[in-house]
Amino acid sequence: MALSPTSIDLSAALALEPVALLDWLVILPVAWCIGIGAVLMMVRHRGNLQPLIAIFALLVLTGIDACLLWHVVQSGPVTMVMGRWLPPFGIAFTVDVTGALFALAAAIVALAGAVAALADINASGRRYGFYPFLMLLMAGVSGAFLTGDIFNLYVWFEVLLISSFGLLVLGSERGQIDGTVKYGFLNLVATTIFLIATGYLYGIFGTLNMADIARKAPELKETAPLATLTALYLFAFAMKAAAFPVNFWLPASYHTPRIVVSALFAGLLTKVGIYALLRVLVMLFPLERLALSPLLSIVAVLTMITGGLGAIAQTDTRRLLGYLVISGIGAMFAGIAMGGVDAIAGTILYALHSMLVMTALYLAAGLAARAGGGFLLDAMGGLYRSHVVLAAVSFVLFLSVSGLPPFSGFWPKVMLVKAALDGRSWWLAASLLLTGFLTMIATGRVFLFAYWRPAGVEPARPPIALPVTVFLPLLVLTGIGVLVGLFPEPVLGLVRAAALTLDMPSAYLDSVFPTGGTP
Repeated sequence: MALSPTSIDLSAALALEPVALLDWLVILPVAWCIGIGAVLMMVRHRGNLQPLIAIFALLVLTGIDACLLWHVVQSGPVTMVMGRWLPPFGIAFTVDVTGALFALAAAIVALAGAVAALADINASGRRYGFYPFLMLLMAGVSGAFLTGDIFNLYVWFEVLLISSFGLLVLGSERGQIDGTVKYGFLNLVATTIFLIATGYLYGIFGTLNMADIARKAPELKETAPLATLTALYLFAFAMKAAAFPVNFWLPASYHTPRIVVSALFAGLLTKVGIYALLRVLVMLFPLERLALSPLLSIVAVLTMITGGLGAIAQTDTRRLLGYLVISGIGAMFAGIAMGGVDAIAGTILYALHSMLVMTALYLAAGLAARAGGGFLLDAMGGLYRSHVVLAAVSFVLFLSVSGLPPFSGFWPKVMLVKAALDGRSWWLAASLLLTGFLTMIATGRVFLFAYWRPAGVEPARPPIALPVTVFLPLLVLTGIGVLVGLFPEPVLGLVRAAALTLDMPSAYLDSVFPTGGTP
């Protein structure tokens, strides 16, 4: 006998209630970026119109992400399912404070890059797709921060990887092609390992939903090879985050594209790897993270030290900044290795600080190269006299990236060192302090050579007017770092709430699998 549609109970498989209006914010960043990217492709021959559309779109994206963060703080983690299919049947986008914070920081970085590109990307670069690639990159980055599905995370990694290839090779110069080949090969290896691990995970759990995996993992810890699975994810995400010993692709590629592209990469790409590690190691497999903690600690120390020493050895400011990115990744790994709410909060704050400050440092390096005649320290000098504001802003950024007060880099360093001392991991604390010292030497050397040292007599260079479209985002990013350093309490509260959700994900799980209703 045929059943009428009304006699079938669909509540166990489909979301039958209408989606709350504010919950649409969960997927709006991704949909907005993809839609604007398509519009930019349609006007690709209108070079003057593209940046206006992209800057407006990224302003809106920043507002969307700010509203999403407010919504998550007020209501707790929010889940939206695709096609009304409930987890674990359908793909879920689930946003907690961690994902919303990373998404907002990424939008600010992208907005700064879009404005700076007005002066750094010429008509040819616009015609060949800088702004569409940027919006596609933000679609991938936003999707990675907002998804609640492991395979969906892989998909968004692929989206941002494809768009980053386009940005990296933009211009088709010999050095750019060489950097793209190195960057592409190593990242494709990492992506392949990621996909293998995801297939392995599905074979073990029969699901790809993060909340479902987190629920089932404690039950399978005695019967499934979860340590092997976690190690595969660790290797894949460590390569994407540029951790030792799979970090050599970053200094070999980040110095080759336009400086605004390097700034965007430094602010965004490696932090997606850190976010993925936080989500998988801390929330999904905490017991396996604990077992891998000694290895993570060794990787953290070696990443920090090699990054710091590598920065000191450089005479090209772009290569130097690449090693500072690596050094910061090591500090974030230290927090993941230690675990616990305080250490994880320190890692999240360090990642957010690095996203903003490293982007600003690359923009400042680009301005210094315009004023000083290049990126090599031997050819630079006298910028303190010829460009006082740039020198002052650069000095603030150097102090911040070194972890000195009263700037944004100070607080995550304090949190991580305190967590290390509380956990009696004195060698991690010593490594964090030593890395700050090495960073201070590297950045101090740049300031002495490029800014403080008098310019050479021959040939004499008149002061160069620097573009306000680069100065403005540089000042905004630096100002955010100063404000966070002087008034850290609101941000400290947010990162602690984010760490609590990762360490004790009951609210995240209840958002996906509510006890009294459907997501």
